[in-house]
Amino acid sequence: MSVILQIETATTSCSIALAIDGKVVAFKQINERNIHAEVITLFIDELVTSANLTYNNLDAIAVSSGPGSYTGLRIGVSTAKGLCFALDKPLIAIETLEAMAYGVIYGESFTVTPDTLLCPMIDARRMEVYCALFDTNGQKVRVTSADIIDEHSFAEELNKHQILFFGDGADKCETTLGANPNAKFLPGFVNSATFLTQKAAEKFDKKEFEDVAYFEPYYLKDFIAGKKAL
Repeated sequence: MSVILQIETATTSCSIALAIDGKVVAFKQINERNIHAEVITLFIDELVTSANLTYNNLDAIAVSSGPGSYTGLRIGVSTAKGLCFALDKPLIAIETLEAMAYGVIYGESFTVTPDTLLCPMIDARRMEVYCALFDTNGQKVRVTSADIIDEHSFAEELNKHQILFFGDGADKCETTLGANPNAKFLPGFVNSATFLTQKAAEKFDKKEFEDVAYFEPYYLKDFIAGKKAL
């Protein structure tokens, strides 16, 4: 039996899930900006306690590794690494966009045809997004990148496939890309730690673990500090 604590903080959603043998048994989530540091350890403690487990019962910690919010990723990965060090448990890292794609593939909110491509998007400010393309088996068919979206974006792929865009980055791109009949949008998509479940279980079985001492989030871009609003 595998008991995996799953942490997702790459976007505005702070989400924690507890999965046993590849099935989510409990999760807590709040979708609110700049609250991750306040709630993450409380959520974790509540989940472990509510499942009548101790921290030593955990077999691994899985974390959404990015790209995404610089601060959110730092909080999630630091928390995951701290637990791994303290408990002597392995660390599993899953790329955020891949986890989002799995959330659609295994979700019930949208039906896609086998030929559909999935495009998870994370808001990277202005008209830039972090994105990648996946088929409906979860295989990446276009590399992860930071793209500035205009009316010509994904033109080649949209000529051949229906593409489902989703995530907080997709919301701002619908006006730009929505005129193409092959561009479909999934409204209200919120990132979740539950989306890590299938990949985390797979990596645990294969013992695909990270080096806890040296692991860093996948930022994709260098961090640029902005001015604090007055």
